[in-house]
Amino acid sequence: MKSFLTTSLIFLIISTSIAQDDIFDLSPEEKVTSEQINKRIAEVRMGNLIIHAPKNTTIKIEQTKHEFLFGTAIPNELAESAKNSFSEKDRKKYLEVLEENFNYAVHENALKWYDNEKKQGVVDYSISDRIWELCNERNIPMRGHCVYWAKDEFMNDWLKPLNNADLRKAIVERGTSVASHYKGKINEFDLNNEMIHGDFFRRKLGFGVINEMAWIVKANNPEAKLYVNDYGVLDLGWNAGPYVKQIKNLLDNGVPIDGIGCQGHLSMRTTMTTPAEKVQRNLDKLAQFDLPIKITEVLFAYEDEQVQVDELNKLFPIYFAHPNVEAILMWGFWAGSHWQPHCAMWKKDWTPRPQVDAYRELVFNKWWTKTEENSGKKGKVKVRAFYGDYKITCNGETKIISLKKDIGSKEVFFN
Repeated sequence: MKSFLTTSLIFLIISTSIAQDDIFDLSPEEKVTSEQINKRIAEVRMGNLIIHAPKNTTIKIEQTKHEFLFGTAIPNELAESAKNSFSEKDRKKYLEVLEENFNYAVHENALKWYDNEKKQGVVDYSISDRIWELCNERNIPMRGHCVYWAKDEFMNDWLKPLNNADLRKAIVERGTSVASHYKGKINEFDLNNEMIHGDFFRRKLGFGVINEMAWIVKANNPEAKLYVNDYGVLDLGWNAGPYVKQIKNLLDNGVPIDGIGCQGHLSMRTTMTTPAEKVQRNLDKLAQFDLPIKITEVLFAYEDEQVQVDELNKLFPIYFAHPNVEAILMWGFWAGSHWQPHCAMWKKDWTPRPQVDAYRELVFNKWWTKTEENSGKKGKVKVRAFYGDYKITCNGETKIISLKKDIGSKEVFFN
């Protein structure tokens, strides 16, 4: 019997491996090459700086910030009043690394319902507020994660026994509270997190509750942008089809979905890596809705540090090159406070893992514009540059400008 089970198990593993190979077997013309990706990046992420200056003068062009959003999740422990709060030394180092490497952020847990209202009717935003303040001081905008969470296991204990009328009342109060409290500070939220995997609210109150949730937030903050957010869409991509169907159903039923979140926890339950082509295909499937896409929760959870680097180098360019993608957020960066500490970018002693060099090489070197040009006989220079903020200097005069994707070019004049 034992021998039979062992043989069957081996057969199942081999069969699964063959099936997976079949799924990822691509013809040469389907392969994504670095040349294709680099060309697409140049088309999608770069515009024209047109600089007028006195003839034959040197113009120094220095990018200071990306328009594209490279972000991170921030743990509760950054706040001084949090349980297990960082030491003063670690907090200082954390904020230095945050400011040097990221221009966007999200609360890891501090804005989740179970954190804000542990006891019914007692709402506390002190931790999430402090994290927002620390980011705001550094000119780092935040997105809101999340107003509701669809999975039973992440539900506040006091919510579960409520009757339908009281549950609906609690939903209204939660949406009103979050939207009102962060109006003008955070204007983008994951509405009801992980709806492919959880249905607590829909099971209790019907599918129309998602529409109710959305309009509660919109009523209290008309500027709020609402995102769906789920996993298994990019890593191996088994949920890409269901996600497309779900988004279509939501939109067809009038739910005001403003954007699509794709988690990127690569890879939590397998050592397999996902081909770049499959990730690009799945992003292309989601692009049919013509909505912004954000890669909301990236971490490379493989044990091998070189695999972590290889996956970052493979997938970041795919994300960055896609015209609908507007942000990539690492799900934390420091092992001292991280869901998967073995794959954090910085170790607990703040030693950078190889991922850091790979990340910075892409974001602050390969995808960064820094150059000196001569205005020549015509007194004019045209430079292809990545969208973002710039410091441009000529003859001791410096101008601070922004090159924006929605415009595509920027003219700068020096006397």
